[in-house]
Amino acid sequence: MFSRKHVIPAVSLAVGLGLAVPVQAGQEHHATAPAPVSAAATQDALRDLWIGHVFWVRSVAVATIDGNKPAAKSAEDQVVANAKQIAGSIEPFYGKPAADKLFGLLAGHYGAIKEYLDARGKPAQDAAWKKIGANAEEIAVFLSGANPNLPKDTLLALLVAHGGHHVQQINQLRAKDYAGEAQTWQHMTQHMYVIADALTGAIAKQFPARFN
Repeated sequence: MFSRKHVIPAVSLAVGLGLAVPVQAGQEHHATAPAPVSAAATQDALRDLWIGHVFWVRSVAVATIDGNKPAAKSAEDQVVANAKQIAGSIEPFYGKPAADKLFGLLAGHYGAIKEYLDARGKPAQDAAWKKIGANAEEIAVFLSGANPNLPKDTLLALLVAHGGHHVQQINQLRAKDYAGEAQTWQHMTQHMYVIADALTGAIAKQFPARFN
């Protein structure tokens, strides 16, 4: 399902995001100083990536509930590709090991959501929800440790709320409460903007020389 060895290279993703590309060892003679980039452009790129996350996870849920295995598999492939891109977006700032770590944590996030989606009965759902919360804690610890401008408690609250949106959406789709799910989708997408904007602001503050 998820494999770290397929993380998108930092250079290609950084160019697409408009981020500065780090110099690799042995390539110093080819490198030029990275030009400052727009924080607004970076914010837009990260918003797109996080919206892609909820879009494709929702697509997995819809296809799974409908019993459409080919559609579910195709959507899950996109979940993985999107997770690689989100993880790769931090590589120019924190390096490949950090990107690989984040990818693994995102894999854990999706795995817990998928476990909830596949759960039959409240005990299995409760177990999956506990995993969602534990994973949120891990991500909050990791990101706050990398960037002092991302308080752990704030991140944890954002991530737990995000996991709650996934769970609520799955429940509503199963119940065929499409009007309720439409409202959840609106809240979910706005919440993705909050998370993306928090990450952008924290990175810009930590690396002011990279931004104009």
